[in-house]
Amino acid sequence: MSLNLSRYKGIIFDMDGTLIDTMPAHNEAWRAAAEYFQFPFDAQWLHSLGGMPSVKIVNEVNERFQLSLDPQQVAQYKMQAFAKLGSDSPLIAETYAIFCSHVGEKKMAVGTGSQRQSATKLLTQVGVLEKLDALVTATDVTNHKPHPETFLRASELLNLSPQECIVFEDTALGMQAAHAGGMDCVMVTKHGLEFHAA
Repeated sequence: MSLNLSRYKGIIFDMDGTLIDTMPAHNEAWRAAAEYFQFPFDAQWLHSLGGMPSVKIVNEVNERFQLSLDPQQVAQYKMQAFAKLGSDSPLIAETYAIFCSHVGEKKMAVGTGSQRQSATKLLTQVGVLEKLDALVTATDVTNHKPHPETFLRASELLNLSPQECIVFEDTALGMQAAHAGGMDCVMVTKHGLEFHAA
């Protein structure tokens, strides 16, 4: 689809699965954690929680499978596995093209459920970090997606109202967060980009 972004002054991208193709590496890291800590591995369900910090995902795992895993310990293991696997994740061509064609003309932010250290490293590796006007990570907010705080904080740092921004996301949780913040959202799907008004 051809997107007309002329009415927006700012674009906020989710990172994992939206701007950088890190989902396969996240998947493998969760698979390793599931094996190590012996909990059921459900790739599709875990992907649906994309945008949530790892610690919170472990809470969801505990709840779903009636387990009492230590969230900090499991998240730490998963993040270390991801740090090894995710370092050569490629950019996603479709969204990166949009990023490149609007850099310098619109304000650009990334709003991610990843920790700041990991996000900074990945965005630096793909050459995106220095082109951003703002970066909001799981480390910078109290309430994570589907709560809108990540995207509202990003629009604030861009000095724009939520209505002046559009969000690019790849999970339902992320779209919920964008809409809860009063922002239009473009979903990155297997079939291309889909526009969803707030």
